[in-house]
Amino acid sequence: MKLDVKTLENKKKGDIELADAVFAIDPREDIVARVVKWQLAKRRAGTHLVKGRSDIARTGKKMFRQKGTGRARAGNGSVSQFRGGGVVHGPVLRGYEHKLPKKVRNLGMKSVLSAKLASGNLIVVDDLKASGKTAELKGKLEKLGAINALVVAGESVDDGFGKAASNLPFVDVLPQQGANVYDMLRRDVLVLSRDAASYLEERLK
Repeated sequence: MKLDVKTLENKKKGDIELADAVFAIDPREDIVARVVKWQLAKRRAGTHLVKGRSDIARTGKKMFRQKGTGRARAGNGSVSQFRGGGVVHGPVLRGYEHKLPKKVRNLGMKSVLSAKLASGNLIVVDDLKASGKTAELKGKLEKLGAINALVVAGESVDDGFGKAASNLPFVDVLPQQGANVYDMLRRDVLVLSRDAASYLEERLK
């Protein structure tokens, strides 16, 4: 499949041949959901922790006599009923990450790329360089129709482009190695550099 390559000024600058096996499959929403769940679970720290009954420094001696006080029967002061007592069934240190086969992860990204292309929300740009001026880059992206966009550059992000885009709240910029399903879904438009498109095609074949 051929797709026009544009400049940041929204002018045509040649075309690029994209593999149907990567950019023109039938999107699998269930697979995309699995990949997003895997990504979000992997980023969770799991450092939540509360003190249980065994972690509380309280004596095990009976606090007051069993009968005659008018109070409920009580023994150890570390139980959850008392202020400063332990928490019952509270969160503990744990990892949330789980394994997901590489084939499934790749299929998820192929599905997102294909869906973006089918909806007209995938743009391939010849060169992603900017002067570092936010207002200037904002005007160019508006012409390109990429106000709310994820921009995937080549191996590295141009310094000027990165600085200019950092002040745009609805524009994310990543190097090609960092391309992922979740960030692609967060933004309406996906902008790929020519190098990034070739890289993703090679990576997902």
